[in-house]
Amino acid sequence: MEYQFRDIDRKWQQYWDTHETYKTDESSGKPPYYILDMFPYPSGAGLHVGHPLGYIASDVFARYKRHKGFEVLHPMGYDAFGLPAEQYAIDTGNHPAKFTDESIIRYRNQLKMIGLSYDWSREVKTSDPEYYKWTQWIFIQLFHSWYNKESDKAEAIETLIGQFEASGSRHIHAHASPHPEFTASEWAAMSEEAQQEMLLHYRLAYIADSEVNWCEALGTVLSNDEVKDGVSERGGYPVIKRKMQQWFLRITAYAERLINDLAEKDWPENTAEMQRNWIGKSVGAELNFAIQGFAEPLAVFTTRPDTIFGASFMVLAPEHPMVEMITTADQASAIKEYQEQAARKSDRERMAETKKVSGAFTGAYAIHPFTKTPIPIWIADYVLADYGKGAIMAVPAHDSRDYAFAKHFNLPVIEVVAGGDISEASYDAKAGRLINSGFLDGLEVKEAIKRAIAEIESQGLGFGKINYRLRDANFSRQRYWGEPFPIVYKNNIPYTVPEDQLPVVLPDVQSYKPTGSGESPLAALTDWANLPDGSRRETNTMPGWAGSSWYFLRYMDPQNQEAPVSKEREQYWKSVDFYLGGSEHATGHLLYARFWQRFLYDRGVVSTPIAFKKLFNQGMILGRSSIVYRIKDTNTFVSSGLKSDYEVTEIHVDVNMVENDVLDLERFKRWREEYASAEFILEGGQYICGALVEKMSKRWYNVVTPDDVIARYGCDAFRMYEMFLGPIEQSKPWSTEGIEGVGRFLRKFWNLFHDHKTGWKVRNEAATPEELKILHRTIKKLNEDIERFSINTCVSSLMICVNELSALNCSKQDILKQLLVLISPLAPHIAEELWQQMGHEESIAREAYPQANEAYLVESSFSYPVSINGKHRANIVLPLDMSSAEIQEQVLALEEVIKWTGGATPKKVIIVPGKIVNLVI
Repeated sequence: MEYQFRDIDRKWQQYWDTHETYKTDESSGKPPYYILDMFPYPSGAGLHVGHPLGYIASDVFARYKRHKGFEVLHPMGYDAFGLPAEQYAIDTGNHPAKFTDESIIRYRNQLKMIGLSYDWSREVKTSDPEYYKWTQWIFIQLFHSWYNKESDKAEAIETLIGQFEASGSRHIHAHASPHPEFTASEWAAMSEEAQQEMLLHYRLAYIADSEVNWCEALGTVLSNDEVKDGVSERGGYPVIKRKMQQWFLRITAYAERLINDLAEKDWPENTAEMQRNWIGKSVGAELNFAIQGFAEPLAVFTTRPDTIFGASFMVLAPEHPMVEMITTADQASAIKEYQEQAARKSDRERMAETKKVSGAFTGAYAIHPFTKTPIPIWIADYVLADYGKGAIMAVPAHDSRDYAFAKHFNLPVIEVVAGGDISEASYDAKAGRLINSGFLDGLEVKEAIKRAIAEIESQGLGFGKINYRLRDANFSRQRYWGEPFPIVYKNNIPYTVPEDQLPVVLPDVQSYKPTGSGESPLAALTDWANLPDGSRRETNTMPGWAGSSWYFLRYMDPQNQEAPVSKEREQYWKSVDFYLGGSEHATGHLLYARFWQRFLYDRGVVSTPIAFKKLFNQGMILGRSSIVYRIKDTNTFVSSGLKSDYEVTEIHVDVNMVENDVLDLERFKRWREEYASAEFILEGGQYICGALVEKMSKRWYNVVTPDDVIARYGCDAFRMYEMFLGPIEQSKPWSTEGIEGVGRFLRKFWNLFHDHKTGWKVRNEAATPEELKILHRTIKKLNEDIERFSINTCVSSLMICVNELSALNCSKQDILKQLLVLISPLAPHIAEELWQQMGHEESIAREAYPQANEAYLVESSFSYPVSINGKHRANIVLPLDMSSAEIQEQVLALEEVIKWTGGATPKKVIIVPGKIVNLVI
């Protein structure tokens, strides 16, 4: 019986669907284990062979854990709100749900084709109103919460109102926006609107004016990723900064806890470090500089208060609110021109321009707090409005960007920390002895920082402070395709809709195009936006990451109509035990998801602050591009080995018409009209393509789909080959030719059970010690390797095992039964088929994983290498308990030894038991 993988794949995928083989059962009594793939966004193009790398790896681990006796939760769903669907709607006039649903169908079919053991009954998509009802519910909880610094957690807003009523705001330690203090009586005297406005300074979800990327030509707000070099990525239209009212989430309240939580996780250190850097904890001082002619001081935050005597100028962000106030009349034109120039750049571009120096002088001067000398105030785009105070004291001798600015504009450079050569460059090291620094002279940097802060506080100039680079999360999008906010405005004050009115369903619109005013297309729906009681709905929508910040909780209880997740289900699963995905999500999704988990923990919705216990980042599978070489100014193509004789142009060609680097000439000529009359200079009658390894992309025509590979080689071969390519965390190139070896291995595995002439050959006979040794050595190795997620070595071990059993012509039932369970996580289809053929009626999916018996692994013999005069001449397998005299007798009787000794007794026989035999003749 031949190995018919297509029939086997189809049969078992249908069986798993029909029998719901991988459905999770919380009542099983088994210990829980939650394995999760990062939430995918389904694109219309579907999967290429690089995408399933992580999915297959997590699936192998999920199947293994089921065999080990765990109740495994291994779900799949879709991050369904996204810009591609919105752009599709704008371009075609069709609802973005059409694009999204078609993409999901394609995605789901491909995932099933790969044989992934998901519990499909728990499938979710963020664009389903039954899902985003609970995203809206979480937003409502954020709106009705504040952060109490004394308890160090989020609390219900009612507890804050109670404190206001009792004693006002003076003694409240909250994470809040700046605002005037008030007494209890002043609070009581406030109107409803005034009280609600005051609460917005405290709410974890709040509205504020913020600068956005505004494109007048497109009539829309753009994300940072949609802007490049000051113009829109689509159309190349000018983009400027514009202030608009936006929703924000006060993630900054959680900055310290988000840092500390990283110590409790089993995460890759590079990902944890990226999060620490993104949060950007800085310890320093907030310091006030008086401004000549103005009562209001200029506040700065600095991590280097020790360098205060080196401050020779100030720099404000172009958007700083004080710029307009302090700019002199003669500098107003230059300042305005520079502000307009800076507004056309994204924050990312401003921070990346380390070599291009620009700025403008305001004409104003600050007063140095200690020397009392005037120092000029400039604006420059390398200072960002939303970091620190949006202003810096520039110390060019000890900061590289300040140094470049000072040199460009001929500003003073004052050395205050010894150790560098400031004639060549700034000395940025946080080490050295203070000089030219008054009361700080002679102190080492660390001691000087403490002394400077103490002096700043004692003179009432400022205070020591911890600052974070992390900014509150902008939560508004001027788009259609997103979750509607559960917010209505009454007299321009936001209120949440009653929870029993959730979900606020995304309505249909006439047009998905931008309104031109910067508002969402929902703003055009006046009947929907304007309510009968005179209130109006929020017409912005939530960002795409809203739904992906808590989806892992919904998988625990996806049909629950009363809560995002029930207490019982959440306490059973608690956290994701193993989370697998790309490192590109380190500073986005992972940060926001941890924030939401922490918040829900504070408010008692979940029982643990930890969302993901162990994180694993998979690498990429790179494409292998094929290149043809066209001779310049001709339509003639020369084969790779002959190209050096010509001046050629390299052209990427579709890899699907190339096999083993040989180009299918007829397919190439049909590929494009311009190549129909192409001529070729061949090597040995073939056209050999060149090759490059690069990212898999339609642009390079190197995309290989799993559909094609599986149709040709089978699902199990595809799965095992992706795992065999190398360590999961590393990037590696794809080679379709390489999968053939895995295909041959599976046929060899099949032949342990079948003889192509006699048929089924498995026998119920006792296994030999050698067979048991091979099996149990493999069990032990796989157990060790899969637990440390070294899946590529598991494939290697299985190949070695099958080769050794084949050499012994092993067809023992006890051996092969356990071998089927070992291979099942990697190649489930062939395992299920052979398991059934062995007479089992139930699926192999939850069969107990074999345990290694150390007794079978004890070595009783050794293969001695035999050397004659120092050269290896023979091998002999002998019992380890054999005496040296017995070993010598056996060795001298070897035919190969007799050939070299002529039967004579050697001059010397050296025997090291269990290691070597050496003869000197």
